[in-house]
Amino acid sequence: MCGRYTITVTIEELMLRYFIDDSTMDRYAPKFNAAPMQYIPAVIHNGRHNKLGELRWGLVPSWAKDDKIGSKMINARAESLLEKPSFKNLVGSRRCIIPADGFYEWKVQGAAKQPMRITLKDKELFSLAGLYEIWTDAEGNRLSTCTIITTSPNTLMADIHDRMPVILDPEAEAEWLDRSNHDVPSLMKLLRPYDSRKMRAYPVSAEVGNVRNDYEELIREA
Repeated sequence: MCGRYTITVTIEELMLRYFIDDSTMDRYAPKFNAAPMQYIPAVIHNGRHNKLGELRWGLVPSWAKDDKIGSKMINARAESLLEKPSFKNLVGSRRCIIPADGFYEWKVQGAAKQPMRITLKDKELFSLAGLYEIWTDAEGNRLSTCTIITTSPNTLMADIHDRMPVILDPEAEAEWLDRSNHDVPSLMKLLRPYDSRKMRAYPVSAEVGNVRNDYEELIREA
């Protein structure tokens, strides 16, 4: 699964990376320990251009009775996306990107678990494939939420965990975001393990395990 990640760049860097002219995010701040049920930066395509805004991490299906179900839907398995009622109709219409510069996973070492931060070797931003949904409560209030898609691990991740988030190849980002693209079979082919040769993993402080901790020291190598 993918349950924590980092996005430590400025909003200007985000907007430049995704060709965005303006943003609806009024209170953006770098996240060194982004966690489920928090509002996180996300990129969608509105039919004309990319748009940067916030989605709550943990997808709430449109048919849900309340939004508590979101805490159980922070990830969606690529292999079963088209089988799950919560996700199958979103692949063709409500795709998003979650910008990140690292994610955390816990590696079992004997009786202990060592938190690891996984990044690209070049330390650049990368795009996690996601789906989003808009849920409306009984009073008509709208809530926009998302889930991060996971896949089988590459050779780097296999030594740490049995899943990894889908990192889109840079040339696939526009195809994934394109709102007019409803070619589900082709879109599904984008959801594959990222090239392990372009990634690295290193140990970090156990303090990352506490969701209340969110500061720069968390991403330093332990």
